[in-house]
Amino acid sequence: MVTTHDADLALAFRLADEADAVTTDRFRSQDLVVETKPDLTPVSDADRACEDGLRATLARERPRDAVLGEEQGTTGDHERRWVLDPIDGTKNFVRGVPVWATLIALQQAEEVVVGVVSAPALGLRWWASSGGGAWSGHRLSAGRRLRVSRVSRLSDASLSFSEWNDPAWASTGTRDGFTRLLEQTWRTRAYGDFWSHMLVAEGAVDLAVEPELMPWDMAALVPIVTESGGRITALDGAPAMSGGSAVTSNGLLHEASLRVLAGAG
Repeated sequence: MVTTHDADLALAFRLADEADAVTTDRFRSQDLVVETKPDLTPVSDADRACEDGLRATLARERPRDAVLGEEQGTTGDHERRWVLDPIDGTKNFVRGVPVWATLIALQQAEEVVVGVVSAPALGLRWWASSGGGAWSGHRLSAGRRLRVSRVSRLSDASLSFSEWNDPAWASTGTRDGFTRLLEQTWRTRAYGDFWSHMLVAEGAVDLAVEPELMPWDMAALVPIVTESGGRITALDGAPAMSGGSAVTSNGLLHEASLRVLAGAG
């Protein structure tokens, strides 16, 4: 299937290849340099080198487009904006845990039209473009089509999250609702970060929740989840990209989950 965004998706795939080369080279390196940012989250030399490389390629390939990255903020001013998270799961990365990924997305006006999530230490990659479906695999020409599950009751649902003790549950006033959601679902696991949401897109998990996310944490997830037949919003049901949090589901469980998180279920 040929879609409007094929060229941009191909570029995002190449960017993911470049990112994988940088991040895998530095993963578990004895001389990895780790610092603490002002928000008290870690950043490594691999995060910075990865984003630098992606920005350099975009400057050559898409010089007019804007870029938003976790480490360098926004450059440019255009309705087409690339959104980059060089390493989602930096805490895992710096401790040698293989659950981390590079997130690459293209946002056009208010819509995220391309998303690629590449997790080289797991040997996994997911991607999607608007109208082109969601896929996983290693080559654009030979991906496996993703479909969300058909589980329709919370009592039968598998739920994933990142951290039960994340202070954002309290600051957003949703800790009680989150606790109730844990109690009402069949199975709970903290796969964490990008992986929770990709497992929803694959149909392996039915529901994933996170209380606090930045645009670079979320942009690449949006088309992959929606193109697989799922739904992603903020905790209060607002659009995900502007809501600062995420509920990802197979769609069938979404409204019930929002009600429980809000204290109404």
